[in-house]
Amino acid sequence: MTLANVITVAALFIAALWALVKVISGQQERRLSDRFDELGRSMQTIVKAQENNASATQELERELMKWKADLPLQYVLRDDYIRNQTVIEAKLDAMASMLGTAPKRGNQNHAD
Repeated sequence: MTLANVITVAALFIAALWALVKVISGQQERRLSDRFDELGRSMQTIVKAQENNASATQELERELMKWKADLPLQYVLRDDYIRNQTVIEAKLDAMASMLGTAPKRGNQNHAD
């Protein structure tokens, strides 16, 4: 085997290794590109889901604020009810005492 043959075989071997490295790196780059594309699609899906969640959360907040605004109009607190009931009962008691004493006063006025 001559030196030219050895150099040729070595050059062919190095060229084959270089071609193999290029093919493998090309495949790896293509796989990475596919993974990044999939990651981008996943991120877009997540962003859309977050936007939907944000709008749903805003709608819930609006409904809650509306309910909070309507709540005092529809419901009475226990303390307020007790206070109002006490006032009404006091007025009824005052009227009952006035009505109870009215005939007695009326008889006294007619007797004179």
